Amino acid sequence: MVKHILIVDDQLGIRLLLEEVFLQEGYKVSLASNGLEALATVEKENIDGILLDMKIPGMDGIQILRKLTKEWSNTPVMMMTAYGELDLIQESKDLGAVAYFIKPFDIFEVRDAVRDLLNK
Repeated sequence: MVKHILIVDDQLGIRLLLEEVFLQEGYKVSLASNGLEALATVEKENIDGILLDMKIPGMDGIQILRKLTKEWSNTPVMMMTAYGELDLIQESKDLGAVAYFIKPFDIFEVRDAVRDLLNK
């Protein structure tokens, strides 16, 4: 069965880069540029894993993570941030995020972490 990943980031370039990498890996990929799109996608689709940016205008990554873990707690969420804000990273872990990546991240590290997580 093909695994389905949701990529949530307000930067188009990041979304497209991650989409290309995960499509080449054989995953189904959905994209969202904000929290409302992300939550709407999770409501409609069967998502196996989420890559979520921490800093998104409007509803930020922590707010999105709170909603995701409350209603879809079985879906693993990996956080991405351009800021090494240890308090936000710790808060995301406390809320259930299973991993985090600091931008600019090593795309192969992200790919491998997602592969490992979704193939458990």
